[in-house]
Formats: sequence, structure tokens, C-alpha cells
Amino acid sequence: MIATQFSGYTADPRIRWTEYLPWIIALVAFFLLPEYLALGARILIFILFALSLDLILGYGGIITLGHSAFFGLGAYTAGILSAKAGLHDPHLQLVAAALAAALLGALTGAVILRTKALTLLMLTLAITAILLEVANKMSSVTGGADGLSGVVVNEILGLFRFDIFGKTAFLYCLAVLFVSWLLVRRIIYSPYGAMLTGIRENIARMHAIGAPVYWRLLLVYTISATLAGIAGALLTQVNQFVGLNVLGFEISGELLVMLILGGVGRLYGAFIGPAVYLIAQDYLAKQFPEYWYFGIGALLIVVVLFAPGGILGLIDQCRQLFRPKSSASPSAR
Repeated sequence: MIATQFSGYTADPRIRWTEYLPWIIALVAFFLLPEYLALGARILIFILFALSLDLILGYGGIITLGHSAFFGLGAYTAGILSAKAGLHDPHLQLVAAALAAALLGALTGAVILRTKALTLLMLTLAITAILLEVANKMSSVTGGADGLSGVVVNEILGLFRFDIFGKTAFLYCLAVLFVSWLLVRRIIYSPYGAMLTGIRENIARMHAIGAPVYWRLLLVYTISATLAGIAGALLTQVNQFVGLNVLGFEISGELLVMLILGGVGRLYGAFIGPAVYLIAQDYLAKQFPEYWYFGIGALLIVVVLFAPGGILGLIDQCRQLFRPKSSASPSAR
């Protein structure tokens, strides 16, 4: 039997041994690189953020430059609950951030998903711009341009306190990312995920066969917004501070660059891209504080020119190159 394939992976929902590699690498890094755990926690947060974007861009074909709206809303929700409402439980903060982002995703998605192309793109930017201005003007609640400080987070599960070394933050972010990855993977390797891929590839044909395209896209858009909100809340809990930058256009652009670096629509491109981008950013910022953006730009140009499918696509090309040629099998009848 020939396996069906989409987005570079078989539709077989079973977890392959290679899919455990990111988690093994993360645990090895936890023990061998204790001085980089703060950076590691940030990488894990942005992996979750990129995973949420890949769900709608790589699989649903929804192009957006305003994904930071949900990220920022989740960040501010967790921060305001802690600093203003006195709610310091990290789990309740995550739930509240997820619900707030899901609500925004459902409400805005119901409007913008009725449009397409440039109109859709501009509406996503407009929504982010509105939230940014609201956060800036409501300084009594959000802290405005000075940011929101005074964020306090209780112990995780009542046992593990956030420490200056980043150990708790790293494991906490890793656990949340793992659960989110299981959810996203379950979606992708399901009939619903196959329908999303069909919508991305040929939306007219999906309409023709009677598929509820609009509602399928609205659902995945809401799920994506929820995951982005959780990522934003994690950033607030780890930094114990929220700034206007979480709603900025720059973070949306950086996220898109991370996803392109890793490989769009490949699931694990969302793991590779943020890791490569943030590690390169950290290294270049230390070596060339004034010109580190030049290095990032050069890296992106190299990837786009020589690996259009991202780093993950390049790895697949290398595997095909060195894979022994097998004898041609007779075509299925």
C-alpha cells in the first residue's frame, strides 16, 4: 500500500523516532548548557509562537502579518491579571490568556476570513495597530510606553519557583510546548488537517466538493490565536514584565523570518527556524552589536537562494541525495 503524503510527511499519525529528537536535544541542553537556559526558554516560547503561525500559514494558507496581536494580548492578559488583579497563579494566567486570544481570534477571524489576498493582509495589520494603540493609551492598566512591571508568578504546581538561572522557566516552557505540539500534530495528521491542506492547495476545488471552507478556516484561525496567546503569556511569566514590543510589527516580521528559515508547512520547521534565528541573533549581537541585523539578513538570503524549502527542506534534499537508489517498483493499478 502506498502511503498518502502531504506537506512533506506521510499521513500516518504514528510518531516516528526522529520526532523525539527535539525533545532529547532540549533535555540534553538543560543539563549541559545551564548558562543558556534563559535563552533556551525564549527559544521554546518562540517555537510555540511559530508553531501557531505555521498552523494557519503552512497548512491553512492564511497569510498574516498581524499574528503578534494574539501574542501581545496573551502577554498583557497574564501581566494585567498579575500586576493589577493580584492573580498570581501561572496556570490560571495561561488559561485566561488562551481564552482572551481565542475570543479575539474568533471575532476578528469571522471578519477577515471573508476577504482574501491583500485585503486580508491589511486587515491583520490594522487589528494589530489598533491593539498597539490601545495598549499605549491605556497606560493606567498596561503601563503604556514604560511597560507593565510588578508581574508576580507563583510556584509551578505549587512546588517550583522561577529562579534567576532559568531552570524552572525552561522546563515549564518545554512542558507547555510539548502539550501544544501534541495538539497541533493531532490536528495535522487528521482528516481535518488533510482538509486544511486541500484548502491551501486548491480552495476552489474544496468549495466545489461542498467542504465548509470558511468554518474550517475560522476554527484553525482560532486555535492558532489561542496558541499564540499562550506563548505570549509564557513570555510575560518568564520575564515578569510586558512591553509594547509584544504588539509591534517587528515581532510579526521576525516570526515570519523564523518560519521561512525553518521551512513553512513542515511542522518541525517551526522548531528549527526560531532556534537558528535566536541563537544567531544572540551570537551576532555579542560579536557585532551594531551590525547583527546584517548577519541575519545574509543568513536569510542564503537560505532563500539555496534552500527555498528552508533548512528542513535542505535536510530533505541531502537525504534524497545520499539515499541509495532502489529499483523502480511497478506502478499501482
